[in-house]
Amino acid sequence: MTASSGERLTFGERFLERAENFGQLCVGMDPHLSILEAWGLPANVEGVEAFSKICVEAFADVACVVKPQVAFYEQFGSAGLAVLEQSIAELRRAGVLVVADAKRGDIGSTMAGYARAWLDPDSPLSSDAVTVSPWLGFDSLRPVIELGEQHGKGVIVLAATSNPEAVELQRSLFHGSEANLAQHIVDRVAEENSVHGEAGNLGVVVGATLAQPPRLDRVGGMVLMPGVGAQGGTMEDVRRIAGGKQTARLVSPNVSRGVLKAGPDVAALRAAVVEHAATLRL
Repeated sequence: MTASSGERLTFGERFLERAENFGQLCVGMDPHLSILEAWGLPANVEGVEAFSKICVEAFADVACVVKPQVAFYEQFGSAGLAVLEQSIAELRRAGVLVVADAKRGDIGSTMAGYARAWLDPDSPLSSDAVTVSPWLGFDSLRPVIELGEQHGKGVIVLAATSNPEAVELQRSLFHGSEANLAQHIVDRVAEENSVHGEAGNLGVVVGATLAQPPRLDRVGGMVLMPGVGAQGGTMEDVRRIAGGKQTARLVSPNVSRGVLKAGPDVAALRAAVVEHAATLRL
């Protein structure tokens, strides 16, 4: 599972290592305005800061992966991003794997800028992984893939998302092939990861509510699987989509509202993470 002596662990290997002790759960750290209201917090940057401090305290000792939704911080400008920077740094110091849910996608030097923002160790936003969009062409992701390989950081690629609007694009057939676009993205990720052992630096996002998911048997990296719980996805769905045991070890079911509804009490949030992690262990 781990790299040989002297080699840097890949993001996938770090996930497998931490999952042994904390389970495979990815906790969504999403300060929806509705969550702020439910927690009795104001819908402003002060409320987001209070929310984030509570989450960091609750998740630091018990979570395998935490995925902050970047948009909820960006909406408050530089002050919101400063809160995100602090939260990422504190979670990572505690050993939590942080996946910045930024869904960035662009070309050339612009994509390189996004890569440096989220994966360069010297960036104030430096995370363990970032979500990216391949819909400008998979090879448009080359700058972020290369930086991820350089630093052992994760690049989690949107492949088969659970939103209904995605079907017409992601299930379209790839030109000259019987595979749809979602499967093509998964296969390209598998190709990139093939230079590593069990788990490389690239991963995919595949929704837990999909009736016709792509095959994941060769993906060779984290499968971030949103849609579990409030969106209707079950553990039976997760196992069905994962396929065999080898891929199941790489799945990180993502739960946000199911955990956050336990807040704002820190002990209750911590207990919710532990309970979900135990329930969602594959």
